[in-house]
Amino acid sequence: GEITFDKVSFTYADSGIQALKDVSFKITKGSSLAIIGKTGSGKSTIANLICRLYDVNEGAVMIDGRNIKSHHLFGLRQQLGYVPQEVFLFSDTIAHNIGFSVDQNKQNGELITEAAKDAAIYENIMGFSEKFDTIVGERGITLSGGQKQRISIARAMIKQPKVLILDDCLSAVDTETEEQILGSIKKKMKLCTTIIISHRVSSVKNADQIIVMENGSIIEQGTHQELMDLQKSY
Repeated sequence: GEITFDKVSFTYADSGIQALKDVSFKITKGSSLAIIGKTGSGKSTIANLICRLYDVNEGAVMIDGRNIKSHHLFGLRQQLGYVPQEVFLFSDTIAHNIGFSVDQNKQNGELITEAAKDAAIYENIMGFSEKFDTIVGERGITLSGGQKQRISIARAMIKQPKVLILDDCLSAVDTETEEQILGSIKKKMKLCTTIIISHRVSSVKNADQIIVMENGSIIEQGTHQELMDLQKSY
């Protein structure tokens, strides 16, 4: 659960855009890091590198003191819960969508119900005539944006990952629901390292540390109060 970025620079090969420039930070196991910044500031690239969808051009990403490249890829991803901006749901039941990341032998109603409650989607599901057996249309067509996001969060949480990454996936929920979900994560996943990527200060204010990104670089770093006292970009 410990993650270190050591002087990381990264350029997307297909577009030639340099997304990160000399980025360094450390997240201790079980703590939370929030990343805030404008569109295109490099926030999602950090998530992509932790999931090892890409490898860095310069510097190193370390997990538990070891270079991410030396970790077995399947083993690494088994320990990650990742909710991307573009939520993907399968044309299947809500229960199967939530339980997707768990071994089928371990899938049970209790586990799925608890994950739905933690992600503040349980009430909505119980309002459908078929409840958890409701078939979700292709890519979640039958659900609202906020419902899709919360089902994806339930799918990540049911896995009890060592690292949970929420990549701007609370944008379609109101601040009250957002508070409820972040509260559940803090309470239920004490040993889990959490990374919250967002445009909204409400999403990030309670994180243990916050980094503010601009044009691929960290321009400010600290707690909510420290950054408020600075009275700069944050």
